[in-house]
Amino acid sequence: MEPIIIVLIILVVLVFIALIKTIQVIPQASAAIVERFGRYTRTLNAGLNIVVPFIDTIRNRIDLREQVVPFPPQPVITQDNLVVNIDTVIYYQVTDARAATYEVASYIQAIEQLTVTTLRNIIGGMDLERTLTSREEINAALRGVLDEATGKWGIRVNRVELKAIEPPTSIQDSMEKQMRADRDKRAAILQAEGVRQSEILRAEGEKQSQILRAEGEAKAAALRAEGEAQAVRTVFEAIHAGDPDQKLLSYQYLQMLPKIAEGDANKLWIVPSEIGDALKGLSGAMGNFGQMGGGSGNGGNSGTERREKPSID
Repeated sequence: MEPIIIVLIILVVLVFIALIKTIQVIPQASAAIVERFGRYTRTLNAGLNIVVPFIDTIRNRIDLREQVVPFPPQPVITQDNLVVNIDTVIYYQVTDARAATYEVASYIQAIEQLTVTTLRNIIGGMDLERTLTSREEINAALRGVLDEATGKWGIRVNRVELKAIEPPTSIQDSMEKQMRADRDKRAAILQAEGVRQSEILRAEGEKQSQILRAEGEAKAAALRAEGEAQAVRTVFEAIHAGDPDQKLLSYQYLQMLPKIAEGDANKLWIVPSEIGDALKGLSGAMGNFGQMGGGSGNGGNSGTERREKPSID
């Protein structure tokens, strides 16, 4: 009985293994290549699939999702004979699992080598400055070449990105110095513009201040003159309103004479001829001035007499 049990156990195990090999579950966004006796039979899509055990074999399982592959930096020579290192990133997707399996041995390595050769061809026709400023142009040209070449492999290249473009160290130093010089130049220009604008505003302020000061002085002078005129009119009206007699006028006239002679620099002063009339008026009011009034025989003359003021040593 024991050999029969062993045989039954072996048969159960074989049946179990056959069932496992018969039922194939393929995940979503994946595909599997089935070969029968080493020859391609069909492609299994996502879901539950039945294959013939021990006859059909799964050759390759392929992910159909978009893949991202970064490539290491590659030295590329520009048109002006400068070596730059360029990092690239490829976004691709397998569209035909059969072609990706049988048309190329390793599509990742094939894409990498094709990217390097195409990149060298594109960059070789550009100088360094254009290379640094034409990433979109390089990406579009590189994607067009890769998409055309990888189509027969069942690969679609969706995007190509230049991750980094590194020129030689000496060129980087020169570029940094140039950028620093440009920044210093812009800073100097901005500073000069600021100083110029400040000077203009200061000049405008001084001009406006002088204009306002002149207007203020003019208004002050006008108001001062108007006040003096008003004062003269007031005095004139007060005099006429008071109706002063000749005696008071003569007395006031004599009081003004000392002010005429004030000042050490006055070497010559003029005695008006009307002083005689003033003295006559006072002599009529005050008898003490009778003799002085009588002595001025020229009081009626209409001229002026000049007398030298004694100098004070």
